[in-house]
Parts: sequence; structure tokens; C-alpha cells
Amino acid sequence: MSLRLHLVTIAAAALAGCATAQRPADAEPQGEAPDSVYLLIRSDDAGMTHAVNMAMKRLVETGMAVSVSVMFPTPWWQEAVDILRAHPQVSVGVHITLNSEWKNYRWGPVIGPGAASTLVDDHGYFFHSSRDIYENDPDPAQVEAEIRAQIERAVGTGLQIDYVDFHMGTARNNEGMLEIVRRLAEEYDLLISGFQDETMLDPQYRAAPEDKPDSLAAMVPRLSTRFNVLITHPGLDTPELAALLDMNTGAPLQDMAMHRQGELDALLSEEFAEALDKGAVRLITFRELRALARSER
Repeated sequence: MSLRLHLVTIAAAALAGCATAQRPADAEPQGEAPDSVYLLIRSDDAGMTHAVNMAMKRLVETGMAVSVSVMFPTPWWQEAVDILRAHPQVSVGVHITLNSEWKNYRWGPVIGPGAASTLVDDHGYFFHSSRDIYENDPDPAQVEAEIRAQIERAVGTGLQIDYVDFHMGTARNNEGMLEIVRRLAEEYDLLISGFQDETMLDPQYRAAPEDKPDSLAAMVPRLSTRFNVLITHPGLDTPELAALLDMNTGAPLQDMAMHRQGELDALLSEEFAEALDKGAVRLITFRELRALARSER
């Protein structure tokens, strides 16, 4: 039987299911229908900065069903973990990080630059872009050691880790790296976000900050596939975040801090909550999908 058809069998175990953005995240879904549409909110980049962590804190404190992806090589990961320890209903994932994309604010591998020499620049930091790391011909053994170390750091916090996903898509868009992720996810019994029949969505990303609530509200009635993941990057518009300059190749999003604040505001907006109330959409987390995947084995 498919993963989708098993959803009704774990309703009693759904720690994060809710019908609206305001229902507590440990409420059990009621009245499941076989054609229900599900939305997972994936909040990325926790641990990147204090401003990002404080935005994540506001989000999880609402009780909304949400999944939080933590960057474990970054300077603020321990603060993110402290916040998440106070909210065990939140599904936590490892945001596999092999890039350090900001000017003047950098991080490097958990295993150290010496053990990851093909993954870092001359200063011992991860490369800015995916293209840079690919062109440096990374050693697969070093890639595996670093990704394993990030997962081990996550597991070592004592948090329940449910899934992995990909910062900037670097480990996903390279066949060799993706195979490493697949093997490690199986070893640690973790889901891989984007590989569970989900439709991946981010309609708010390029909308103007003031238009982001409307973009989310307009998305909800258009959801038609069974599982849908809203990828979002909440932050607070602070001097710390506003000072960051994206050094990726290509055209970076301008006014990043304002856009991240706008994403948080959209998630907490009345427009989004009302759209969820009116629609037949239920919020769930990757923890539920993980339980579903286990039930199939």
C-alpha cells in the first residue's frame, strides 16, 4: 500500500497535525478523509544567525505544526537547539550544509578544514556557491565524513531528528553527493525532504515583503497534490541580518532581511490562517511522514 494511503492509520500518533495555523501542534487530526490535502511548513536555516533563531522561536511558539531545518556547522546552532528543546512537538531536520554564502560571515566543516580540504577555500571556510565546490572536485570520502558529522552533531543534541534536506541544493544536485545522503539517511532512519511524493512550494519567496501574506493565502486553495511542502526562511529585519551580502553566483534576492521578516509575517498573518480555515488543508510535519514511511517497512 502506498505511503499516501497509510495516513489515516497514524492519526492518533500525529504529534503535529492541525487543521489551522492556530491549533496546537500536538492535536490529533479529526475526521481524516482519503482525499485530504496536507501542507508541511519547512522553516529553513535555523542556527544561521540570532535573528533567524528568534524568528524561528516566534514561529514555533504559536503551536503551529512546523518542521525546522537546522544548519549544524553554523555559529548559532546551539541557540537553535536550546529553543527547539523547549518545543519537542516540532519536527527537526538536518539542513545539510556544504556552503557558506555570505560575505564577512563564514563557517566551515564540522570535521575541521584539515579533514575536509577539498570542501573549503584557502581560508578554511565552505565555498560560497555550489558551482565552486563542484569545480574543486570534492573528495567523496570527505563529503561523507562531513555530512555524517553534521547528522551526528544533530543526534547528539538529544533532539528527535526526523529528516534531512539540502542547503542551497548542493548535495542534492550532485549525483555522487546525493547517493551519500541517501545511504546516510537510510543508516540513521531519516526521511529526505523532497523524496516523499511532496510538491515543493515557495510562492512567497520573490513576492515583495508586503505581498507575502497574500501569496501564501492564494497558495492554499490551489493545493491539489496529497503532500505539499512550503519552504520558508523566516528572519527578523535587524542590522545583523541586513548586513549580510550573498556571494552566490547568479542574482541574489535583494533586501534579504526585509524578505525574511516578510516570510515570518506571512506565516503569522491572518490571511494565511483564514485560508487554512476555509480550505480542506491540514498542517502536518515530517515526523508524521517519517512514521508513515516506517509503517510501510
